[in-house]
Amino acid sequence: MKKFFATICAAGIFLTGCGENPAANSANVTEKISGTEAKTLDAIKISVNGQTFTATLEENPTARAFAEMFPLEIDMQELNGNEKYFYLDKNLPSNAARVEKISAGDLMLFGDNCVVIFYKDFSTSYSYTRLGKINSADLAETLGSGNVRVNFKRSD
Repeated sequence: MKKFFATICAAGIFLTGCGENPAANSANVTEKISGTEAKTLDAIKISVNGQTFTATLEENPTARAFAEMFPLEIDMQELNGNEKYFYLDKNLPSNAARVEKISAGDLMLFGDNCVVIFYKDFSTSYSYTRLGKINSADLAETLGSGNVRVNFKRSD
């Protein structure tokens, strides 16, 4: 009798765990809709040397804090023939992780306040917090050698 009762209870738990939860499903739909809207709002424009690029920001607290600073015009310094960087006046929330591979167009935060635009692919052992991705194939030509003035703003 105990085995029969245990089998019935186990079957009930199993079936309950596999059932649909209408509240959870509606929360997921809302979350997906909100996520889609957030991605649309997180499109930005980056202007350098007369060229304007679109970029998509990550959905994280760091990228949101960065976007709150827009419009932002900064003079970015050249480093290593593959990136431009600028130290912000204030720290942003960060969650750095080893990325191992940098791709041209990566927009990252180094430490708590150093914004970096990468314009060439390479491997790295450094840790960064992802801010977003610039959607362009010709960044190296535009960013090229030397320092540049960069303007960040929200898309219209």
